Amino acid sequence: MILTAGAALAAGPAAADDLSREMIVGDPAAPVGGAPRGDVTLVAFLDYNCPYCKTSAPALKTVVREDGRVRLVYKDWPILGRNSVYGAKLALAAHRQGRYETAHAALMALKGASRPTTDLDEAVAAAGVDMDRLRRDAARDEAAIVALLKRNDAQAKGMGFPGTPIYLVGPLLVAEAPDVERFKAAVARARARQKG
Repeated sequence: MILTAGAALAAGPAAADDLSREMIVGDPAAPVGGAPRGDVTLVAFLDYNCPYCKTSAPALKTVVREDGRVRLVYKDWPILGRNSVYGAKLALAAHRQGRYETAHAALMALKGASRPTTDLDEAVAAAGVDMDRLRRDAARDEAAIVALLKRNDAQAKGMGFPGTPIYLVGPLLVAEAPDVERFKAAVARARARQKG
């Protein structure tokens, strides 16, 4: 399902700062992948326990890599329980050592939902993230990580998102678990709208 999200992204006078388009696509604390100066920004609201997020993760990675001009903003939105929050905090702590996408890929690759936290730790460690540093960074930056998760939650709820995954592709909202072709179509439509 592809919808126009323009009205929802327009920051009216009553909109909170966290709900402005600039904050959603440009929050300096949010991890960014793909082309940092890409011509289309894709914002992904995801949960590591969401089976649909895991299903669409390979397609998202493929489109961002093959296109080469998509800026990907990750919005960890852990809404499916404590293990979701734990996974999001792991990934965001890994971001402190430049390993967010490594941790993200490892967590998305885990089969099933609500895995024990030890499984999450093991997956991130096996992917090559320095776990001693991650723990230090997580403890030191706990308040900043929690604040980012709260902003992501406020943005998703403020936009009326029903759950994960949700993708904002330029001004378009893509729900459900898109495949490569649906992602490509959304990117093409977003580019066309920017030109016209």
